[in-house]
Amino acid sequence: CSSLAGIMLLEIFLILGAVGIYFLLSRKKEEATLPFKEGWWGKGKKPATDEDATIWPFKVETTEKELSDLLRRLDEARFTEPLEDSYFHYGTNSVYLRKVVSYWKNQFDWKKQVEVLNKYPQFKTKIQGIDIHFVHVKPPHLPEGKSAKPLLMVHGWPGSFYEFYKIIPLLTDPASHGLSDEHVFEVVCPSIPGYGFSEAPHKKDFDTVSAASVFLELMLRLGFSEFYAQGGDWGWLICTNLAQIAPNHLKGLHLNLATVTNLGFSHLLSLLLGRHLPGLFGFQEEDVRRMFPFLKKSLYRMLLESGYLYIQATKPDSVGCALNDSPVGLAAYILEKFSTAADVEFCNLEDGGVERKFNLDDLLTNIMIYWVSGCIVSSMRFYKENFQKGLGTQKHERLPVQVPTGIAAFPNEIIHTPRAWAQKKYTNIVSFNFMPRGGHFAALEEPELLAEDILQFVGKVEKEQLWRKK
Repeated sequence: CSSLAGIMLLEIFLILGAVGIYFLLSRKKEEATLPFKEGWWGKGKKPATDEDATIWPFKVETTEKELSDLLRRLDEARFTEPLEDSYFHYGTNSVYLRKVVSYWKNQFDWKKQVEVLNKYPQFKTKIQGIDIHFVHVKPPHLPEGKSAKPLLMVHGWPGSFYEFYKIIPLLTDPASHGLSDEHVFEVVCPSIPGYGFSEAPHKKDFDTVSAASVFLELMLRLGFSEFYAQGGDWGWLICTNLAQIAPNHLKGLHLNLATVTNLGFSHLLSLLLGRHLPGLFGFQEEDVRRMFPFLKKSLYRMLLESGYLYIQATKPDSVGCALNDSPVGLAAYILEKFSTAADVEFCNLEDGGVERKFNLDDLLTNIMIYWVSGCIVSSMRFYKENFQKGLGTQKHERLPVQVPTGIAAFPNEIIHTPRAWAQKKYTNIVSFNFMPRGGHFAALEEPELLAEDILQFVGKVEKEQLWRKK
């Protein structure tokens, strides 16, 4: 009897052990990737027929009626006098705003900028019920024996696909711009649905995972089974989600923003002691310089500069409707973000330092993309769709990224993420570089620096074939 009981007990332990192992393995498998989000974002019910996968050419066009309406609204704008010595502390200073509007009416040549926008091939295709707009630029020539590497580049808010117009030639034709042509890219820059000339979702819950799923379909439709992805702002999270959904399709992930939303006890402890014991927490000297004193450089700064985020994450349509009706209001709202994104200290200048880092024609072109497409409301809704469930509640926030990752840390980014933090999320960091200058909109502000960092990152991945070791 005792031997029988022993055998039964052993069998129970074996069964429990097998169940435990199965649970752990299945759990690991389940958590290894993020599910592809198959959605239908078009109007009404999803049709029973297969979606038309046609890709058709697109060009930016505006009518004289649209331009006349714009000029009338600019002429009839009502300005509020700023407080004395308020600079950009209260937002866009109306003294500077008047100058921008005057330039917009009298000197800015939209028709010329339309030609600039149309210099790169643009297309549309329908994915999950909505028309997706994208720029697709192939290299003008390739070195002998070389092939172009597909690169998906994703913008954020309040940017657009136009952010990448200065960096595209550096990546598709690096040799002509003094860069190494060891790696040449074929660049795809889509507009996030609800931004620019991509159709806005007609249903709720279109978030970054949805956008990543749409862009995966786009790249596969273009014939790219393996490609690189690059992004900042929302592009950071969309490309991160893409790496979580399809790690076998992504050769490498390059980011100029790498915020970590899932903070643990060690992160909190490093905020208290990291300034005095940086080595204990893996901080470098530059991390300490950028992060501390933490209350001033991180917490207070984030609170001061994130008011728009709370509005857009709660009631985007209320403010959005006003901005969609007033080009001057739209300009004031967007210009202030480019001031802060370039350098938070620019709030101490009457003109917000906007033109110290950006060309006014480029800024107005970006604003005009929002105006002529009427996309400001749908672009702002993206915040609500992503934040309405709360931070730390989504699977993608807990899921590590195993795809080879490169991070370019620009000094004037609003929030700095040290490598020691980033590598807990991005477990395969190949390259982490402190950039010498630049802010949030890196591709527009410092295209050469960003291009060089992308090139060196891809060089490392290709040399060691790191994507095969994921």
